[in-house]
Amino acid sequence: MEIWKAIIVGIVQGLAEFLPISSSGHIVLAQFLLGIREVGVAANEDIAFEVVLHMGTLVSVLVYFHKRLLGLTCSLFKKEMVDDRKMILWLAVATVPAIIAYKGAGDWFKAAYHYPVLVSALLIVTGLVLYIPRMVKSQGVGKPVGFKAAIIMGIGQACAILPGISRSGSTIVSGMLSGVNPARAAEFSFLMSIPAIAGGMVVAVKDRTEEFQEKGFEGVSAVTEATLSCFSPAYLAGATAAAVVGLLAIYLVLAAVRRGRLEVFSWYCFVAGISGILYFSFTT
Repeated sequence: MEIWKAIIVGIVQGLAEFLPISSSGHIVLAQFLLGIREVGVAANEDIAFEVVLHMGTLVSVLVYFHKRLLGLTCSLFKKEMVDDRKMILWLAVATVPAIIAYKGAGDWFKAAYHYPVLVSALLIVTGLVLYIPRMVKSQGVGKPVGFKAAIIMGIGQACAILPGISRSGSTIVSGMLSGVNPARAAEFSFLMSIPAIAGGMVVAVKDRTEEFQEKGFEGVSAVTEATLSCFSPAYLAGATAAAVVGLLAIYLVLAAVRRGRLEVFSWYCFVAGISGILYFSFTT
């Protein structure tokens, strides 16, 4: 892959990972437009590239929330920091639905990546999700994240395994509808991305390891080659672009959430989704 293409996709990833417009959906469509993917054709290398880009946005989360993460870590050693330890528990609870969904229907989710018209249609679904808070007045606004909210937001994250469904959008909206303060829901959504991205990386390396084992590599050698294959210069350039742009995107989405303007992103999703359906219906 050319470095300039990787940088373009990295910029798309950085913006779309935290803006509620679906990073996976935009990456898939960008790859089709750049000729990196072909309709209906499996592309394990592209999936690995996507995970490496997610590592870039993981850096964005770690940088922005470093103080919060430090506090959560310290709570493991200080008995008085009960609320922070509960937050760690809720993050673990929120991760479970995505694990179950991937285990039960992972192949079906992966298949969706190969069809740009379907991905475009799912962007429209994301637009509808983002518009829900404007139509529904949630009760108990200001409530902190608890077990119920963690489960509901976790289900939202599980749905976002599908390319075109925004992870940040579905989780933030799920939290708001659970009565959680919008800013707290956004923060929890971003913190949820950490185990999700880490888990995705583990799965990608596992898949690549199996590929290298089929080529004759064994044990540690297969794992090493699989890991190194995810870090070509182009991949690293894309990840760097994703990290820088992702940090900017976090600031933008938090500002939109605080102002109660989350639905503005829905109009973009409608336009992008309809345009994608029309374009890929006539060109593929």
